[in-house]
Amino acid sequence: MPDLASLRARNAVRWQNAKLTRGSEFGPVAARLASSAAKARYQAIEAKTGVPWFFIAVAHQRESSQDWTRSLAQGDPWNKTSTHVPKGRGPFVSFEDAAVDALTNCAPYAARNTDWTVGGLLTMLEQYNGLGYFNRGIPSPYIWSGTDQYLKGKYIADGKFDPNVVDKQLGCAGLILAMMQVDASIRFEAVEMPAVVAVKPPPTPSAPSPINPARGSIGALIAGFVSSIFKRAA
Repeated sequence: MPDLASLRARNAVRWQNAKLTRGSEFGPVAARLASSAAKARYQAIEAKTGVPWFFIAVAHQRESSQDWTRSLAQGDPWNKTSTHVPKGRGPFVSFEDAAVDALTNCAPYAARNTDWTVGGLLTMLEQYNGLGYFNRGIPSPYIWSGTDQYLKGKYIADGKFDPNVVDKQLGCAGLILAMMQVDASIRFEAVEMPAVVAVKPPPTPSAPSPINPARGSIGALIAGFVSSIFKRAA
């Protein structure tokens, strides 16, 4: 089973360090994804699934370049039965209905996710595309293409990886970074830090006294001598 906690931590660190390397390309796409008309449609899906609207927006961009005639699940036409994974979905009556199905009934079941911190959201997006890159120990271009966190390597077909191919699409993390510049409402849940447990200091030794002389002192020697006399008398 993949170590998703490790992937969430890695993605959170990458997010903190990420810089756009194709900044001029991100701006127009981010503006289109965050436009009032598009946002309203994504928010309608969020209301039914609990999945943040900007997650839906960037997945829509990656799967079909925001083509409203295509399903969020895999980019197939939503008015026909899908032929790509997940296969056999649909037909549906609208993009929104197909998206709700994709997020609720198809792996990785984003609607069931409870971690919408930046690490959790990016990891769910990575699961949406598949964990092949994580299994190879490299950043996923689905998430990091167009940032300095990704250099090269891409699955060019199902199960076929080419280490020298560079993904030309814009990655989800960079898209969200760019969208945050045009829509200040985009926020991530705060990471809950573990409670700090107060550590009790060690007890302070009692001050020497006639009944509790300091170890090695004359008083201790006398007390030991007296104690031995009473033990022999007993």
